[in-house]
Formats: sequence, structure tokens, C-alpha cells
Amino acid sequence: MQLHPVTVHPSSDALAREDQLAWKIASVATDPVEVEDAVTDMVINRVIDNAAVAAASLTRDPVVAARAQALAHPVSRGGAGATVFGAFPEARASVEWAAWANGVAVRELDFHDTFLAAEYSHPGDNIPALIAVAQHAGQERGLTGRDLVRGIATGYEIQVDLVKAISLHRHKIDHVAHLGPSAAAGIGTLLGLDTETVFQAIGQALHTTTATRQSRKGEISTWKAYAPAFAGKMAVEAVDRSMRGQTSPTPIYEGEDGVIAWLLDGPDAAYSVPLPAPGEAKRGILDTYTKEHSAEYQAQAWIDLARRLHAAHPELADADRVQSVLISTSHHTHVVIGSGANDPQKYDPYASRETLDHSIPYIFTVALQDGAWHHVDSYAPERAARPDTVALWRRTTTEEDPEWTRRYHSLDPAEKAFGGRVTITLTDGTRIVDEIAVADAHPLGARPFAREQYVQKFRTLADGVLEPGEIDRFLAAAERLPELSAGEFSALTITARPGLLDSVVVPKGLF
Repeated sequence: MQLHPVTVHPSSDALAREDQLAWKIASVATDPVEVEDAVTDMVINRVIDNAAVAAASLTRDPVVAARAQALAHPVSRGGAGATVFGAFPEARASVEWAAWANGVAVRELDFHDTFLAAEYSHPGDNIPALIAVAQHAGQERGLTGRDLVRGIATGYEIQVDLVKAISLHRHKIDHVAHLGPSAAAGIGTLLGLDTETVFQAIGQALHTTTATRQSRKGEISTWKAYAPAFAGKMAVEAVDRSMRGQTSPTPIYEGEDGVIAWLLDGPDAAYSVPLPAPGEAKRGILDTYTKEHSAEYQAQAWIDLARRLHAAHPELADADRVQSVLISTSHHTHVVIGSGANDPQKYDPYASRETLDHSIPYIFTVALQDGAWHHVDSYAPERAARPDTVALWRRTTTEEDPEWTRRYHSLDPAEKAFGGRVTITLTDGTRIVDEIAVADAHPLGARPFAREQYVQKFRTLADGVLEPGEIDRFLAAAERLPELSAGEFSALTITARPGLLDSVVVPKGLF
């Protein structure tokens, strides 16, 4: 990896394009380096993972609305269009709207992969836009599954590298500001575009995807699922414009009125962004990890610890026997999903599902009492409002522990951690103390996810949503991803079982 210094420059400097971060990202995207076998295998895993969580969300309101929007936009000229999760493969939509609908389906349950460093991210959000573009333009441009794998590898690499170096949340900017550039770069790799074109697309994608983090604060709305889908849609549109010769604000990162100077660390900012050297394989996806549970990633390890404590100490399920629960964890976990956020909604039994999956006091309480976690049942209104749960929930707080903050930010994968220590004090004075560093499904966890677990996750979440034959068909196509021809890209979708989508009310909008 090469470290690239990134600072703000006045317009009078006339910063050369080759010295701009957007150009360096574009150069990585256009480097024709081969994809390693381990990366290819993980790309297949994540395509399966995305389809799994999309299947489980097909009848949820945000996904129903987004699918309706997409299907209201028929195939545009210049390509074959793209498939929409849930609908028949023949029901194609315009490429950017298919990317939108499928992005919402993937993101809705907060159940796919993650990478956490200086910033948060869900790198799997790159995949819907890339598959949509491959389906739309694949035959005309002679693409293969190997091209799609290369594009996805680029999307992951760029997002991981930006997340390692540049914090957005510190300045209350939503994390999808890293997704627009990474998706644009990935599409550039997929289509075999030149560096200049990819450079312009990256700049436009970044410029149109910077927004505040209010979407993840207080009462969290349905927009949380739409935010990354919007970034993917903007990336598709940015690539289209750049292919037509249209240019972007330059320099988008380093300009005196650019993103860094006014939205991030300011005129005196200094970042060091790691990117692969020329000829170096893109391995960023191997640094990422998926979720076993449908909840914000920083809650994954805490669910596993709560399940363990439930089995070892059944008395903890009795709220009357627990005086207090103190979770000592990293700064990020404390202030984003813990009591340090100072959001009363995190303790509200009538809060939205989106809010509850960003409340570690709620999640830990329910997992401790139930000894399990379910993507639907654990968020049910009657479950959240159960009196004994509410009582224990409101006696559960978080605090920052500097050592867990240090481990959260560690660059050493062996000590990087997303957990912490819990101290449970019983009413008789007994104290139970335990800790966990990473989730069980993490590569260094108790039960790391491999292909078998990704396939099982898909089968579990698709059960009752897809026909058994459709489950087998999709898995067979996904596992052949590198060998697919352009004419087979339409196999990378899922079709709901007969009657399922007829059971939901489709909202009427403008389109």
C-alpha cells in the first residue's frame, strides 16, 4: 500500500490532477491487476449475503416503496435495463432506479457487511449499483462475470481505504459520502473506463452524496435504508455524465471550497490515505466482516455476549434481580448506539425499529433476557414494550473505556475490537463481569463465517420468501459468478414466491 498525503490547496496552486485524491482513486480503479482467488471467493460470499438480507426485507415498507419507484421507470435506451429484487427478471427497470431499489432492499434490515475504522461503512452497499450496471450494459460491452468481480473488488477497496483514513461522522457527515466515490470507481473498473472518465465520475459522485448524519440521530427514520441506495444511484448517474464528457468540481477533496475545507477537518486538514500501489492486488474486502444478527455492527459482539451470559446465568433474565448493567466500551459505541448519544429515543419502547437497532441498551437487554436474537421478533412492538424489559433496559447504561477505544482504532487486526466489558450488579450485591472483543462471526471470533455460513444465512432468510427452487437457482448462479456471461447476469436477482408481493399494499406516489 502507498500512503497519499491529502491537504487543502487554494485555487492559485492549480493542483495538478495527478496530485489529487480523486485521480489517485481513479488510477487504482483503472489498474488492470488480477483479482486474487481469496478476494473472488469473498465477493461471491457478499453477493450471497446481500441477497439474503434483501430477501428478508421484500415486504417491508421502504423496500416496497423503492421497488414501486423503480418499476415505474422502464428500461432506458442504450442497454437492457436491470432486475429488481422480488420482481420477475423480465420486469426490468432503468439501471439507476434498479440500483436504488436493490440498494434499499439490501440496507433495510441493517444485516449485511461492515467495516469500521476512522469512519463507519457497509461496503456491500457497492454491490447493487455494480450488478445493475452489469445487467444493463453487459452484453453491449461484452462484459463477463470476471469483470463484475473486478468492479466489486475495486468498490470495496476504495471504500475501505477511505474509511481507514477520513472520518466523516466527526463532522456529522453521513458515511455514504465515501460510498459515492467507491461505487463510481467500481463501475469504472467494471466498464473498463479510462482514468480521466473515472476521475470525473468520482468527483461528481462525492459532490452529490455529502449529507448530514441527522438520518442516524434521535428518531431514526426509513431514510436510513435509502441513504446508501441514493449514493449508488448518484454514482450510476455520475458515470453516465462523465462518459458523455461532463466534468466535476475540481479538486473535489482538496479545493479551498471543497469537501475537506468546509465539511471535514478544515483548511488545515492533513490526511494520509492508503491505496494499492500500481500492480498491487485489491484486497480490501478481506478486511471487512458480515453480520450474524440484524442490528448495528457495534451491537454484534454484545448480542453474542448476552446470549452467553443468558446460558451461564439464567437469573439475569429476571429484571427484578438486576440492579444495574454497565457496558464499558469504545467511544464510538458509547456515543453512537449507547447512552452517550444522549438520545432519549434509545430508551423509548415505542421508538422505530431503525432507532432500536441503534440502541445497545435495548439490544443487550433483549438478548440477555431471550438468549437469542431475531431480525423480526426482537424488534416487535410487543417485545419492546414488555414491562420487565423496559425496566431492565432503563437500568442499562454505557460508558467509554479508553482501552476499548484504543483497540477500536488499532491498525493491528489481531487486537482491533468492537466489544467491551459488562458489569452486571444484582440486587443482592453480586457482581457478574464478562467481556468480549469481537463478534462470534468475525474472522477472529468464536465461529467465523465461511461459505457454509453465508449459504445458510441465505437459506434461512429466504425461507418462506422464495420458492425452494429459486433459492437453489440463485445460489448456483452466485457461486458461478466469475464464469457468468453477460447474458447470465440477470440470474443475480431473486424472485419472490407467488402471491407474496400481492399481499402488500403498494403506496401511490408521483410516478
